[in-house]
Amino acid sequence: MIRRLLPLLLLLALLSGCGHAVVTAQLPTLPSGSADVVLVEPDAGYGALYSWLSAPRSTLDMTMYELVDPVAEHILVADAARGVRVRVLLDQQLERAANTPAYGYLRAHGVAVAWASDRYAATHQKTFVLDGRDAVVMSLNLTSRYYPTTRDVAVLDRSAADVAAIEQVFGADWSGHGVGTPAASDLVWSPRQSSADLLALVASARQSVWVESEELSDPPMVAALVSAAHRGVAVHVAMTYQKDWAAGFDAVVRAGGSVRYFQGEKPLYIHAKIIAVDPGTAAARSFAGSENLSAASLLHDRELGIVLVGDAAEPLATVVEQDCATGRTWRL
Repeated sequence: MIRRLLPLLLLLALLSGCGHAVVTAQLPTLPSGSADVVLVEPDAGYGALYSWLSAPRSTLDMTMYELVDPVAEHILVADAARGVRVRVLLDQQLERAANTPAYGYLRAHGVAVAWASDRYAATHQKTFVLDGRDAVVMSLNLTSRYYPTTRDVAVLDRSAADVAAIEQVFGADWSGHGVGTPAASDLVWSPRQSSADLLALVASARQSVWVESEELSDPPMVAALVSAAHRGVAVHVAMTYQKDWAAGFDAVVRAGGSVRYFQGEKPLYIHAKIIAVDPGTAAARSFAGSENLSAASLLHDRELGIVLVGDAAEPLATVVEQDCATGRTWRL
């Protein structure tokens, strides 16, 4: 009974303006227009994501590494109750224990839910597709206890080619079949493809690279950042400190780059995964998604990110610039 009532109470609190700040009215609609929409968390609040989850008229397909958010779970159940075909794919390799309550709750209330394939070291992807027309690609998990203090981003992607590609991969992962990554030049898939794509993105920089990641341990990526700094590109990194990343921090600073770091969750825990190249120029491009800069994430996990170009890329660069301005300076 408590589990059934809590999502409704939390949702009512959000609708009345309590709890997290919201950036849109809590209506089951998507923003108008055809451009991509970028949400920066925790600044934007989670009202927009809840509204998007409430928006589908016919289908909702979700792949989620960790789902521990009673409000989101309640919305998925409500979608299914009004006739939406809801399918949810959850990681079982690393987060089965955390995901089991949501798995049981959704399954008991009419939502089709399945464990992701064990062909991947983890299914770390965080996406959902609405009515086969709009895709939301995120760095964040739907885990509400982290919302207030965690830097994350979400992109509402309206490219028909992107949405079709994401749905194709979802269908294969749902059925447990292997699939190649479909052609959609701005999508960045793991395993394997993302390493080459992100290395090429850094290598393309001519003026500056701005990086935010939860992890920095992939040797080729550290080498790419060092190489960029050596050729005169201004390299900026903003991350939450862990001792495992210290070697990467040292390498970037030794090459002439800048690293700003946070401790714990004060003022923020950096969970976003962003690489912004040459912001403010005609060549501006920015990546955001689920991929951490680690070998496990780039080579072995199921992951998905997206590269935005031009004006659409600027909000992601701004996030890293702002966090670099407030983080502590890493010194050798």
